[in-house]
Amino acid sequence: MNLGEDSRAWACEAIPNSSQTGVDSRSSPAAEGRMPALDGVKVLDLTQYEAGTSCTQYLAWFGADVYKVERPGVGDPGRHVAGRESDSIYFMSFNHNKKSVAIALDTPEGRDLFLRLVPKVDVVVENFSLGTMEKLGLGYDVLKARNPAVIYATIKGFGTYGPHSTFKCFDRIAQAAGGSVSVTGEPGGPPIMPGATFGDTGSGVHCALGITAAYVQRLRTGKGQMVEIAMQEIIATFMREPMSHRQWNPSPEQRRGNRTVVPTDLYPCKGGGPNDYLYIFVATSRMVDALFAAIGKPELLEDPRFATTPDRRANGDILHEEIKEWTLQYTKQEAMDILGAVGVPCSAIYDTEDLFHDDHLNQRNMVRQIEHPAHGKVTMLAPPIHMSESEVEMVRAPLLGEHTVDVLSAELGLDRDALAGLASRGVLGMMEPVPQGAAAG
Repeated sequence: MNLGEDSRAWACEAIPNSSQTGVDSRSSPAAEGRMPALDGVKVLDLTQYEAGTSCTQYLAWFGADVYKVERPGVGDPGRHVAGRESDSIYFMSFNHNKKSVAIALDTPEGRDLFLRLVPKVDVVVENFSLGTMEKLGLGYDVLKARNPAVIYATIKGFGTYGPHSTFKCFDRIAQAAGGSVSVTGEPGGPPIMPGATFGDTGSGVHCALGITAAYVQRLRTGKGQMVEIAMQEIIATFMREPMSHRQWNPSPEQRRGNRTVVPTDLYPCKGGGPNDYLYIFVATSRMVDALFAAIGKPELLEDPRFATTPDRRANGDILHEEIKEWTLQYTKQEAMDILGAVGVPCSAIYDTEDLFHDDHLNQRNMVRQIEHPAHGKVTMLAPPIHMSESEVEMVRAPLLGEHTVDVLSAELGLDRDALAGLASRGVLGMMEPVPQGAAAG
């Protein structure tokens, strides 16, 4: 966790170099002249489930060496959301490009090993319940004493202080507390929980951004710092647009459903399946004109019922039926292609299978096949940030304890006899690394 031990030649001289010993973090893209953006940065990852793991996954995607510290024999609880037979796809989705180091932090020897790693790394990230790190004797003050330059990042539901700071939190709790649920649903109906995990992944991405900013600052000052993320605050930040409406409406923002400025709405398409819909968003008169022409109903341009925004709002149901008559003749993708080509903002409603098979996403290399020892070929989404001068090969999530030997021998100089002794006392979990594409024994 020693942020002061940066391995990059361009780091300030006050920061000692940690890459003179330890695991080599360089990858093939770096050797080809496309150095990963965070090449040489080392992270101790104490995260679980999604909020924290999203943060460290982004750091790993950018090329950092992420050492995922897990409990021997148990690991990240996210490994077992589908049962204990093998690692879940859920776990694999948030832990690409990491190395698993199984250490029992609740044992004196395990705690000591962790503290010995702190001066070897740049970042520590955790999203345990409030107070857990302190109970383990691994709070920020303790780690900072070992490494004044460490960047310590923590993700909590409601932060580390305040009236609700001790409350437990999950993604949906954060979405309720942050306001997003209040604006989701149909007019006059109850609030509806959004389906995507904005609270978890949103918090993780913000945490990665905070860590990166702290790292850049440390390059200038040589000092580490604490980065704190409250999931409620992340969702509240996503609410800036609806909250801005108080400028003209002092009452709480109402749920608007799918229809906003008519004819913006959701329209059924050919096929009749649960996701066979097209969403059209029309914000200007020019877009309205393009829509009416594209659906082969130019007469609507001269219809006084649809001449102005107030007219269209007053006759919204009638106009919806006119457009629906057209969309039902096409699949959602066909309709999207026709309207999108003439400048009408729209999209098919992509479901979880559509995303994997979408030509556009596949051509942009956003969909990858990864070989896993237990699951065989698994389809995964790739990093959504594309950088012209930084590239990292996408690597499957680690098996539990797969890199314990490699990391502890490289970073701490422990030989196999010493590691075997620690494992026999339940301090470590170890296994031989499984080559990419090979099956576990």
